[in-house]
Amino acid sequence: MNKKDFTTVRLAQGEMHIYDFGSIKLHAYQTGDPLADEVFLVEKAGKFVAIESPCFTASVAVLNEYLADREVAGVLVAYHGAGGSFLPEAPKYATANAVEYTRQGGGKALIDQFTAAFGSGFDSSIHPITHTLAEGEVSIGGIRFVIHQTAEAFDVEIPEINAVYTHMLGHDCHSIVAGAGHADAMIARLQGYMRNGYDLILTSHYTPEDLKDAEAKIRYLEELKTIASSCAGRESFKAAVQARYPAYSGPQAPEGA
Repeated sequence: MNKKDFTTVRLAQGEMHIYDFGSIKLHAYQTGDPLADEVFLVEKAGKFVAIESPCFTASVAVLNEYLADREVAGVLVAYHGAGGSFLPEAPKYATANAVEYTRQGGGKALIDQFTAAFGSGFDSSIHPITHTLAEGEVSIGGIRFVIHQTAEAFDVEIPEINAVYTHMLGHDCHSIVAGAGHADAMIARLQGYMRNGYDLILTSHYTPEDLKDAEAKIRYLEELKTIASSCAGRESFKAAVQARYPAYSGPQAPEGA
């Protein structure tokens, strides 16, 4: 499946890109919210499973309306635990560590920051998790998923469309990299995607990407490590990275490698 092979449905806010795999469809919602969030809906035999949640009230309302007359079998709540007004009656699935991330860890800190920054436009309510996931396979709405626990939450493999969901990739975006060890862990994960030969890599903050994008991100991460080895501190590192990649978005992101 080519990452650009989709049809577009324009919504009151943002737009939906629909990938048709025959017996199964992927609806990729570009929210158009201040964080450029992306939410994914997997559709099979008339049933939908959402991966992640919009977190701003306007995009929550739009996606709730889009799904109003459709059967939703569940929501996989990984890295975006806020936005509790999204599909409030649907079953909510998460790993135990994802729940901890949202309620006590780094996810909570982000929710607090976004609430302070965006006020009532940000839906800070937390999804109540009704089903706890473990590592491995799970079937929801007749769709097979494979859960891969990460340090913060979990990634989701979708074998029927040869795709995987992870929090971030962004082949031409800066990334927060907390040292060389973190960079190496990211590289190892991307190399795993390449070995598995996924057609699409889905992320919360970018349009669907492919293995060429994974290769580009690996090169970026390797370059970050090289740059960091010659820099004396944080500010010189950030300046060097931005000079090396002047067209990349998210210039506030690189923090260290």
